[in-house]
Amino acid sequence: MKILVVNGVNLNMLGQREPEIYGTETLKDIEESVKKHCNNKGIDVDFYQSNVEGELVDCILYEKDRYDGIIANFGAYSHYSLALHDCLSMLKIPVIEVHLSNVHAREEYRHKLLTGSVSKGIICGFGSYGYIMAVNAMENTLNG
Repeated sequence: MKILVVNGVNLNMLGQREPEIYGTETLKDIEESVKKHCNNKGIDVDFYQSNVEGELVDCILYEKDRYDGIIANFGAYSHYSLALHDCLSMLKIPVIEVHLSNVHAREEYRHKLLTGSVSKGIICGFGSYGYIMAVNAMENTLNG
C-alpha cells in the first residue's frame, strides 16, 4: 500500500502559527510521526506541501496513479477551492481529509468544506493525531 499525504496553505508554518489552535508540532514533526507509524504497518508514504493551489492540483493529478490513496489537509483551501474539489472528484482512489482543529467548533465560514464533499471521510479536531487516524482509516478503506 502506498499513500500520499498532501498538505496545503500555511501548514509549513505549523509550530509557529497560532499554537493555541494548531499545536506546537511542526509539519516535519508530523511527517516523522506518520512515517514511523506507516513503517510499523508496512505502508509506503510520501509527503507534499505547497502554499499554491495550482501546485496542489498538479501534484494530485500527476501523481495519483502512483498511490492507492491520499490523505489531505488543504488548510483554508478546503473551504473554498473549486479547483481542488474538481480535482478530487476525478480521482478513482480514496481521499481522507484531515484538519488539526475542529473546524465545526470555529468560525462559521470554516464549517463548509468543499473538498470534504468529494472525500471518503473527514477527520478533524484531534491535532496531529488526526493524520495517524487517517492512515488507519485509509488502511481499513483499502483492505476493507
